[in-house]
Amino acid sequence: MADLGEENKVTGVFGGVEFNNNGEQNINTNTDVENIENAGTIRNTNLPVKTGFWSKFKAFWLQDIDWNKEIKVELTPYQQKVEDEINDFLHQEITWEKVHDFLFQEISFRKKD
Repeated sequence: MADLGEENKVTGVFGGVEFNNNGEQNINTNTDVENIENAGTIRNTNLPVKTGFWSKFKAFWLQDIDWNKEIKVELTPYQQKVEDEINDFLHQEITWEKVHDFLFQEISFRKKD
């Protein structure tokens, strides 16, 4: 225990309070950064934790992904039919004659009698 006027430095303890094995208390008023860098740290890892929304969100978006893993997509028959129709439309043969017919088609702005 430090005498009056002496400074007893205790590291890793916020506020300089230290308990000895026999129950005596030593107080150190040293407030260096070294002494308070671990202040507020919970050292008991057995505490129950309620997982919040943001913790779940971060865990999902920041998860490790194996980019070399193959991704297999299975479609229902209807989805497969729609996908085939889209592919047929996108990969159809385009000729100058079709483009010309589309651009120069007749357009009417009033109802035909």
